[in-house]
Amino acid sequence: MKINIFKNKFFLYGMFCFVLFLLPLLVNDPFYLNKSSTYICFGLLAVALSLSWGYTGILNLGNAMFFGLGSYCMAMSLKLKTDSIHTGSGGLPDFMVWNNIKELPWFWEPFYFLPFGIFAGIAVPVILAIILGHFIFGGRASGVYVAIITLATMIVVYLLIMDQQAYTGGFNGITDLSRLKFGKLEFDAYGASAYYLTVSVMTFILFLALIITKSRAGLIFQAIRDDENRVRFLGYNVGVYKTASLCISAGIGGVAGMLYTIVMEFASPTFLSIPLSLSVVIWCAVGGRQSIFGSFIGALIITSGQGFLSESETFLHIWTLIMGLIFILAVLFLPKGLAGIFNAK
Repeated sequence: MKINIFKNKFFLYGMFCFVLFLLPLLVNDPFYLNKSSTYICFGLLAVALSLSWGYTGILNLGNAMFFGLGSYCMAMSLKLKTDSIHTGSGGLPDFMVWNNIKELPWFWEPFYFLPFGIFAGIAVPVILAIILGHFIFGGRASGVYVAIITLATMIVVYLLIMDQQAYTGGFNGITDLSRLKFGKLEFDAYGASAYYLTVSVMTFILFLALIITKSRAGLIFQAIRDDENRVRFLGYNVGVYKTASLCISAGIGGVAGMLYTIVMEFASPTFLSIPLSLSVVIWCAVGGRQSIFGSFIGALIITSGQGFLSESETFLHIWTLIMGLIFILAVLFLPKGLAGIFNAK
């Protein structure tokens, strides 16, 4: 029976991804293609939290930190590709010129090489996750303490980015970015090219996440979530597995952040904000935190609904209250989220 469910999930994921690939053939509006790409990026961020929270029991309230770091790494590379960098600012980003920086900082220089920016967008969040995992899980912290520490770390990173305006763009972030290019292939944020890139990466990550959850490590993650002490008694290093889960989540979050920068064409400190981190928790709760696909769908439903409500004059000032109400109702009446309805016998 488990094998059949596993195969059905592969079929479900495949059909879902196939339908999304067809969207540009049905919708030719650049605005809606761009919005769809952003919703998919948020869906990937929900998948990242689902792996750590839903499958391992790690409530990471700093999940937007990994998203934001990935975003900034991509933005740094794309910023150095803009024409103004090479012709009007002496090789410096505009915000550095405005802050009287005379020479490109050493930590910016490797980002001239786009593959390095892509690598850093994954490596930086993962390295930070390793450091956090070492201190948090090495000290056997759990539950609310993990949530507080990850949230506090995100706030520190956010304040650091805001404070170092000369090197990060501060409150304004990094704007006026070049389009992503690979040789002659150019990805237009409002065209089908960027959308197909986003869906392709989404497809890879969804199947990767499914494989991880069905692997031996994934089963240990779930065992840790259900009874950490028993897993430790069986001889497994719980701290290492928890750190690994957090690292996988961080890497996926970094990828989502890079894609988001490509489709939004800027990076902002709001990408590392508390509201975004808490929103991801709501997406997973509504969709079903113990379901990769459910979390992804929950993010799509909430973010698209949020986009509609925030653009409506009627709901403009109360859409955040509506979001909170949805979360409360989901916790009370759908403890396993939307996925729990379909998984019910």
